[in-house]
Parts: sequence; structure tokens; C-alpha cells
Amino acid sequence: MPAPIPLALALLVRDGAALLVHRSPSRQAYPDCWDLAGGHVEADEPPGDAVRRECFEELGIRIHEPLPMTLTVTDPSLDVHAFLVTRWDGEPLNAAPEEHDDLGWFRPDQLAGLTLAHPSSRQDIHLAIRSAQREDGSDA
Repeated sequence: MPAPIPLALALLVRDGAALLVHRSPSRQAYPDCWDLAGGHVEADEPPGDAVRRECFEELGIRIHEPLPMTLTVTDPSLDVHAFLVTRWDGEPLNAAPEEHDDLGWFRPDQLAGLTLAHPSSRQDIHLAIRSAQREDGSDA
């Protein structure tokens, strides 16, 4: 069995909502579903550096202080490093239209209606949004 593919993913949270990207229907892996922004960790690249690079490439933003978070992914071919991000420079936009055809902000109660790349991560995303709200003093 080949080694798992290392990925670095970012859950951006602002005002009680999470930013998710919609993977293009033409993508080979996980097409036509919502996912966290991010991608492959390059050889000899720390996951924290990879998530910073990926957020700049895909969203056009510079993130600050990505915090490791739990993200349940049941695909054994993936080695996922997920990060909660609550501070960044710039306004997220779809800087990678060849990868994503949309992006959107979703509150915890809207997650149930989404087709996620990794449905097992739904509860972790919900908890991370709530955690970010508590840290910034927002109502949970």
C-alpha cells in the first residue's frame, strides 16, 4: 500500500461561520462537494507552512497563527493536517477556479445540508466553529 498523501487544510472561521470551498465537478478526487481550503504538503514542507501557502494560492489571503485541530477523515489514503484559522490578511476569494467553482460561509446549523468531502468531519467543523466563537467572545 502506498504511503498516505499528506494534506494541509484550513478551516477559516469568522463571525460564527466557516469558509468552505466547493470542489469542481471535474475534479478527479472528491468532485462536486464542499471541503476545507488547502491541499498537498510538499516534500520536506512542514504542514503549517503548507497551509499558509495553500491559503494564499487558493484564497489569496495570508493567514496568521493556524492552530492544529482535529478533523476526522476516514480515507486511509490521506494524512490530513487540519488547522483552525481566525485571523488573516485580505478577503478570501476563489483564486483557484480550476479547483473550486464556489466558496461560501456556513453557520453550524447549515452544515447538515451540505455534501462534504469528508462527512465524518462534520462534527469536528461544528466544534471548531463553536470554539472560535468562545475565543473571540461571540455568542455560541
